[in-house]
Amino acid sequence: MFRIITHSRSDTVMSGESFGRTLKKGDIVALRGGLGAGKTAFSSGIAAGLGLDINEVCSPTFAIVNEYIGSDITMYHFDMYRIMNEDALESTGFFDYPLENSVTVIEWSENIADLLPPDCIIVTINVTGENDREIIIEGGDENASYGN
Repeated sequence: MFRIITHSRSDTVMSGESFGRTLKKGDIVALRGGLGAGKTAFSSGIAAGLGLDINEVCSPTFAIVNEYIGSDITMYHFDMYRIMNEDALESTGFFDYPLENSVTVIEWSENIADLLPPDCIIVTINVTGENDREIIIEGGDENASYGN
């Protein structure tokens, strides 16, 4: 387990970027946290850490998934806010994406927790103040340094 404390949105993005640099094809990142916790900010950082040339990641709440395609890697960014069971997940086409050849980031992953692979990386973002966040990373490379 790795714990990061951030004090601004930009800190959260930078922490996501450091974390993103450690990811590889096939990694699945399960984000947990309430509304406004910073899941999309952290996802923006992940995209930057992967070297994807985008200004900012958009929340895929209404689209269910956004694809960010780079020259070396693709990031699939899912939002499971409205997905509550396997049938609903199936209807999104989730199982049709080539997850083994990309990095997959899933917001509201707690809604499909029992459908996630056991080796996914769990990132929990807790609000600890107006701009302060506690980010807990479990799984993945336990020797990685994700701090800024």
